Amino acid sequence: QVQLVESGGGLVQAGGSLRLSCVASGRTSSNCPMGWFRRAPGKEREFVSAIARNGGSTAYAGFVKGRFTISRDNAKNTVYLQMINLKPEDTAVYYCAARNGIYYGTRANDYDYWGQGTQVTVSS
Repeated sequence: QVQLVESGGGLVQAGGSLRLSCVASGRTSSNCPMGWFRRAPGKEREFVSAIARNGGSTAYAGFVKGRFTISRDNAKNTVYLQMINLKPEDTAVYYCAARNGIYYGTRANDYDYWGQGTQVTVSS
């Protein structure tokens, strides 16, 4: 079992920045590929970004367009999502997820463990 706790969300103006953190506990998180997803009001959960176990490979959704950066510090069992140039359409609950296995995925069904989410609100 892996427990995930996100933090770092909040209210920010358009063009602002936030850094989300996800701390993992339980089964060694450094063995897990990790991902970030988000769910906007009235929409389905969507993939944002993912990172390999050693941080050597990453993936991003097209709407990120260079604005978000995923990283991890396995010594701290923490995954980060740095977000810059935020837009009102980025408003959503952001979820951290961990996957059993070797490779990360881009679908919610690829992941086995989920955090409770952290709210990001971007005002125009």
